[in-house]
Amino acid sequence: MTDPKNPENQDGTTGEDDWADAMAEQGADGGEEDPWAAALAEQEANESSATDPEPQADTSSASQAAGDQVFKPLDKDAGNSGMRDLEMIMDIPVKLTVELGRTRITIKQLLELAQGSVIELDGLAGEPMDILINGYLIAQGEVVVVDDKYGIRITEIITPSERVQKLNR
Repeated sequence: MTDPKNPENQDGTTGEDDWADAMAEQGADGGEEDPWAAALAEQEANESSATDPEPQADTSSASQAAGDQVFKPLDKDAGNSGMRDLEMIMDIPVKLTVELGRTRITIKQLLELAQGSVIELDGLAGEPMDILINGYLIAQGEVVVVDDKYGIRITEIITPSERVQKLNR
C-alpha cells in the first residue's frame, strides 16, 4: 500500500507505475472491448465521412447542418400533427354556467328565506348575461326560448382586458 506522505512504495517504484501496470493488465486479460474506445472510433468515422471537400467559413451554415441532423425538418404534415394534438383535448368536459346576476346577503337574511321569497340581483332586465367556462368569464349573451326550453345566444366574446375589468365588479 502506498504511504500518502511517501510516494515511493517499499520496492522503490511510484504509485503511478502501479496504475500503469494495472491498466495494462486489465486491458490484456479483460478480453472486452472498451466502450469509450468504440464510441470514439465511431465518432471519428462519422466525422471523416461527413467532411466536405471545401472548408466551411460560415459557422451558421455548419450549425444549420448540425441542427438539421438533430431536429426533424418541418414539412407539410406538420400542420396535421397540430390538429391531432388539438383533437386529444376535444373530449374533455368543461362546466358552462350562465349567470343571471349576483347579490350579497347576510346569514340572517339567508335563514329568513322561504318558499316564494324574492332575492334582488344586481343584474338589470335586458342586460346581457355572463357566460362562464369553469368559473372564468368568456362571453356574454341574451336569453332565448326554443321549444319551451331556455337557451342563450352569444352576443359578445370577452377580450382578456375586458375580463380583468369584469373581475372588479
